[in-house]
Amino acid sequence: MPYSLAIFDLDGTLADSFPWFLRVINDVADRFKFRRVADEDIEALRHASSREILARLEVPLWKLPAIARHARRLKAEAAAEIFLFAGVEAMLRTLAKNGVQLALVTSDSEANAREKLGDSAALFAHFDCAASLFGKAAKFRRVIRRAGVEPDKVISIGDEVRDIEAARAVGIACGAVCWGYAAPAALRALAPDHVFERMDEVVRTLSPVP
Repeated sequence: MPYSLAIFDLDGTLADSFPWFLRVINDVADRFKFRRVADEDIEALRHASSREILARLEVPLWKLPAIARHARRLKAEAAAEIFLFAGVEAMLRTLAKNGVQLALVTSDSEANAREKLGDSAALFAHFDCAASLFGKAAKFRRVIRRAGVEPDKVISIGDEVRDIEAARAVGIACGAVCWGYAAPAALRALAPDHVFERMDEVVRTLSPVP
């Protein structure tokens, strides 16, 4: 089914930031006094929802805004270490050329997002950044209003359970990528509308050639 608007997540979907995340998570844990992540914890956390991760790491909800601000600062400092996944730029260019509006909804700042996207940032018609951990649904609604597109022509594409949950809350299609933070099995268990194992599948699904 062709879509008129594609709302992308950034980290783990377009940008390969998981290796950076693993390098910094325990420094963040020490700073904000929550449980450190051991190597043997990683795979289990990749199968968990955001709420389950918070519970396992003993992160109080009231600390999340400060943790998010600190993470954005760290990402800005590490911009040279975080790159787009192979094929992202070509995929975005093709979608834009085929008439699909592109939007970005991310927990990162717009400045960080634009720096990571580089020249590809110009392909995006809408940015709504600095989303809270459970605040993507509201941002999806705002982007859809700005774009002037009916919800049944909109798809959200992300790499985490919460991306699927937010899309369902808004009543739009959801696509899950298999190359990001969450384990593919955890994403498939929620039966998203589309599962993408390779970058080229995104274009074929969102704007198929007649």
